[in-house]
Amino acid sequence: MAASCVALLLASLCLLLLLLVAYKRWQRGRAARHVMVVVLGDVGRSPRMQYHALSLAKCGFSVTLLGFCNSKPHDELLQSDRIQIVSLTELQRLAVGPHILQYGVKVVFQAVHLLWKLMCWEPAAYIFLQNPPGLPAIAICWFVGCLCGSKLVTDWHNYGYSIMGLVHGPRHCLVLLTKWYEKICGRLSHLNLCVTNAMREDLAENWGIRAVTVYDKPASFFKETPLDLQHQLFMKLGRTYSAFRACSEPSDPASERSAFTEQDAQSGMVTRLGGRPALLVSSTSWTEDEDFSILLAALEKFEQLILDGESLPPLVCVITGKGPLKEYYSHLIDRKHFQHIQVCTPWLEAEDYPLLLGSADLGVCLHKSSSGLDLPMKVVDMFGCCLPVCALDFQCLHELVKHEENGLVFEDSEELAAQLQMLFSKFPDPAGKLNQFRKNLQESEQLRWDESWKQMVLPLVMDT
Repeated sequence: MAASCVALLLASLCLLLLLLVAYKRWQRGRAARHVMVVVLGDVGRSPRMQYHALSLAKCGFSVTLLGFCNSKPHDELLQSDRIQIVSLTELQRLAVGPHILQYGVKVVFQAVHLLWKLMCWEPAAYIFLQNPPGLPAIAICWFVGCLCGSKLVTDWHNYGYSIMGLVHGPRHCLVLLTKWYEKICGRLSHLNLCVTNAMREDLAENWGIRAVTVYDKPASFFKETPLDLQHQLFMKLGRTYSAFRACSEPSDPASERSAFTEQDAQSGMVTRLGGRPALLVSSTSWTEDEDFSILLAALEKFEQLILDGESLPPLVCVITGKGPLKEYYSHLIDRKHFQHIQVCTPWLEAEDYPLLLGSADLGVCLHKSSSGLDLPMKVVDMFGCCLPVCALDFQCLHELVKHEENGLVFEDSEELAAQLQMLFSKFPDPAGKLNQFRKNLQESEQLRWDESWKQMVLPLVMDT
């Protein structure tokens, strides 16, 4: 009797599943121009997936973007009538129990929650998924694709196991489990995209995964900032951060002055201040793959050069971003007693970040890829704003930064300090190396994201 009841129950569940699959596939036939974009992270801090969503929408697809809504995305995304953002619930880590149990509970919750969200929504022709994080998202998205007839497109930004290895070590059981999972489940995708040729080759040779390289490209709003908008930005930031405020009042009390610019009260004309500080910008997620002690050590050496009488400008160093190690580095910065350098660590609105890059004199990148196979998107954005960059060297950086052409590559704080000294000597010098790098970027006619996406990704979607 009991066996018959169990058999009947299982048969009923199978029948319900078959009916659900049939219904979803019927819905799928009516939604051939619908795409889901899945980020198991903060949408506002996932620019590449935002760009995928925008490009899909511009090509006539309706897009459902699923992710954590901790930070505000770009206005263009919010204003699009073809894009709907669906918030995923982020489970905070449990305060008790061993770490592996905490992680297990989080993964199970994310799997059930993501499965529920995907199944409750209109089926899609494609599911675009960011990896990392891919655990448990790759398996869940593949399973939903099987039920609903959706094709899974995995966009490999890096390897999740290599990022976990920075925290736990390469031989930790969680790291090994994640590597095995990515290697097995990564082969389930209908299409695979990746960010470098080095990653494409590694996926093919070591993972048995064929991928297409789609380089990060700057969006159209990453460009040089006109002087009047620079002034508006500096005045706005000066209300919160003292580094942007003028050190002295203008001769005309009706005029506006920031640390870098002045606006005439009568004509409204904006001019750069003579003797202004140089503006150095870096951005970060404040994680283990960026060592900001390198920059702080270089700034200390730069400060000592000024104290020794070198002809160098004062510096305003702006480090933007959010992340787990921000508090740690903020304490280190507070312990520095710079006389000629000011460091501030703001979190900027999405619309202000491109304006800041377009206003800066030099960008610094301390990203050291956990896998050695991804490229820092911040440098892509900086180049879009024609901002020269000093970047920490690693395996495939040459695919983006051309040493002595659009920037410089360094190995340690000593080399970075020497580069800062050389680039800012006699600042601002129209004939200097810094200005030459900027001219090279201006003349390079860089391909923008939308054009690149239409060339590389759209044919793959339309052909399959």
